[in-house]
Amino acid sequence: MIRALAFFLILVLVGLFALLNWDAFSALTTLNLGLTTLQAPLGLIMLGLVAFLCVLFTVWVISLQASSLMDARRQTRELQAQRDLADRAEASRFTELRTELMVRLDRLQSESRLAIEQNANSVAAHVGQLEDRLERARLLRPTSALESADHAREP
Repeated sequence: MIRALAFFLILVLVGLFALLNWDAFSALTTLNLGLTTLQAPLGLIMLGLVAFLCVLFTVWVISLQASSLMDARRQTRELQAQRDLADRAEASRFTELRTELMVRLDRLQSESRLAIEQNANSVAAHVGQLEDRLERARLLRPTSALESADHAREP
């Protein structure tokens, strides 16, 4: 922005200089073109060249900015495409991880059930052994009706 203002200020100063010295700019002078000579106002020709170069420079700057804007848009689209690709890959990875986690959880659940059943069976077996020992030692009353009748008859 500052450069554009400086450029515009220089153009205004050149125009003001040409306006203040218009008589000198429009005075006819003999100009040598190499092959021929002609009478023309040198100041106006130089002012025209300055104006032409300013227009040429402005067109060049506009085309440069337009191409940089197009490049920036292209890069933005490419970055967005890469971001979308990365998001899809990440979502796919999360899906795979969730699936793997569910498989592991199912396996752990079945292993836990098996371990609980085995522990329950083991505890039941130990309790059964203890009952047998106590019955043998006659410290525990028999649990069946026949056994209780047998124990009732004994003196």
